[in-house]
Amino acid sequence: MTQLSTLPDATIQRPDLRPALIVGASGKTGRRIADRLDARGVPVRRAGRSTEPRFDWTDRTTWASALEDVGPVYISYQPDLIADGAVADIAEFVRLADKAGAARLVLLAGRGEPEAEHAGRVVHAAQADSTVLSCAWFDQNFSEGGFAPEIDAGSLTLPVGEIGEPFIDADDIADVAVAALLDTTSDGENPHAGKTYDLTGPRLLTFAEVATELGGATGAAIAFHRVTHDEYRAILASAGLDAPTIELMSTLLTNLFDGRNSSVTTDVADVLGRPARDFTYFAAFAERHR
Repeated sequence: MTQLSTLPDATIQRPDLRPALIVGASGKTGRRIADRLDARGVPVRRAGRSTEPRFDWTDRTTWASALEDVGPVYISYQPDLIADGAVADIAEFVRLADKAGAARLVLLAGRGEPEAEHAGRVVHAAQADSTVLSCAWFDQNFSEGGFAPEIDAGSLTLPVGEIGEPFIDADDIADVAVAALLDTTSDGENPHAGKTYDLTGPRLLTFAEVATELGGATGAAIAFHRVTHDEYRAILASAGLDAPTIELMSTLLTNLFDGRNSSVTTDVADVLGRPARDFTYFAAFAERHR
């Protein structure tokens, strides 16, 4: 069961019973958050390109209807906050959310991304209560994301060397997000208002170590291959990815693995009152559910 924040006097009382809007409700975090809110009996409005009302980050005319009469809002931007125009989109979304009277805004942000930090400042300038979740790379990128097919084939190929990353479980992110969306103190305050949480797993692993741990869980060796960035671009192109996606992936893997994120925090434990899940737990869980 998801624990609530251990901050003083945090409760599950919600004076605002308007639906929670989950932008990106089919994504790794959005799906988990929406399911947790459903389990608590919280009204949920799942927003995406195939929902009603429809929500599309590339079509601003869809945003206002999704925001109509909502309480707390979870914001997951696609494809990533480093994309051109992302911060401007977030600024317009925040303006519309404030106009609609949204109570809380919780932004998913990539750790170590200057553009994500800028977007976080925009969200914190909102009239609504705001919380930013600055997250390390997800464990689930290896089971639900673009790396999964290659891993299933027994290898992992990336242009990344011996840089440690504090990979985080998407379930931990979802638990923290639910706390940020719902927690209210006994005097009616939001204990997460104005906070930026730096969310990481409990230890650093290189991608080569990730391959080893995943192989140990499956019982079949997974070979890690380091390639140059040009070689990786060629691999992505041969897989049929379009130029913007190739550029995005290349930028992420070039800029974020220079050591800037090679540290762990206790923010997951500080919010939830329990340690962050270790990658070993994820690897075993992913294997059980293959």
